[in-house]
Amino acid sequence: MRIDGGCHCGYLAYEAEIDPGRICHCTDCQVFSGSAYTAFVTATRESFRLVAGEPAIYVKTAESGNRRAQAFCPRCGTRIYASAEIEPQAYNLRVGTIRQRAALRPGMQMWCRSALPWAMDLTALERFDRQEAP
Repeated sequence: MRIDGGCHCGYLAYEAEIDPGRICHCTDCQVFSGSAYTAFVTATRESFRLVAGEPAIYVKTAESGNRRAQAFCPRCGTRIYASAEIEPQAYNLRVGTIRQRAALRPGMQMWCRSALPWAMDLTALERFDRQEAP
């Protein structure tokens, strides 16, 4: 699927051809996202193209020992992707930054051993279409 997206302030923009999405429950993703998990899709190096801006990079050594580059907007802080630190072959693009995100249903979850118990089933929670909660 061909997609395009960018950061919240508009400084960074990209386009790519992607694979089906995933949800990652690892503790790094919980901290980086400020949430229970990260939803992402993968684009190959050949299909990913920055069309505006230059991301800031933070390198984190994952539990696996791999050094992962975390790319984000230097102006608004939006996380755009994670990749290998050197010569990345793929980019894990953050679903929230993709314009077509409503069409990107995840196909799998990973690092479920780190999942917050409540994050695995949100169907029982009361729902509001807008910020109507007390």
